[in-house]
Amino acid sequence: MLSKKFAHSMTNSICIIPARGGSKRIPRKNIRLFHGQPIIAYAIQCAQKSKLFDRIIVSTDDPEIAAISASFGAEVPFFRTEQTANDFATTSAVLVEVLTELQQTQVLPDWVCCLYPTTPLVLPEDLNSAHQLLKDSGVDLVLAAAAFDFPIQRAFELTPQGRVQLREPEFISARSQDLVKTYHDAGAFYCFRTRSFLKTQNLWSGDILAHPLPPQRVQDIDEPADWELAEYKFQRLQENG
Repeated sequence: MLSKKFAHSMTNSICIIPARGGSKRIPRKNIRLFHGQPIIAYAIQCAQKSKLFDRIIVSTDDPEIAAISASFGAEVPFFRTEQTANDFATTSAVLVEVLTELQQTQVLPDWVCCLYPTTPLVLPEDLNSAHQLLKDSGVDLVLAAAAFDFPIQRAFELTPQGRVQLREPEFISARSQDLVKTYHDAGAFYCFRTRSFLKTQNLWSGDILAHPLPPQRVQDIDEPADWELAEYKFQRLQENG
């Protein structure tokens, strides 16, 4: 059942949670039970507790995801098109689709947070901090980042014969503390200015800042082992208050 709420006045900020139905490595991943409730519920509740958003919209192609999302207070004003419901659709394409639909109804937010549905370790404070950084800095986008836990300058590849081939051999003897610390996309959220994004339709363009997350609250969930690690980290966080 789709949410009936669909305002027709100017909206300052929205949260978009992209949650496609298909998931091959972890079936029904976006609504699988995680410590007692569908994992997408944590993202919805995080957005609600941040008190930042006028609307929380779930973008999905799946009626069950839509119903569960609505039961936790999110809106599902429309389903994804065929173009954004396949395995190859990018997050940027999904966001463009939602924002284009909103623009057609003359409702376009000033800024947006794209929060992934499998982020039970993200806190409302993270969204608030990222929003404040976006507001104060004047940049186009702030993304959740995580530090690599080993110097990537010492990365190596394996040849077809299985032999080690250093990517940057000049750093093999360097001290860890002398190497530049590097980060990667934490796969958690992006906060961005709507009009800047719509000009390029690409999250990785414009002026970008990072909001680093601590390692105990970062876990990309792609494989069953990742899910177990996320549950372990979540449990530890609950125990430690």
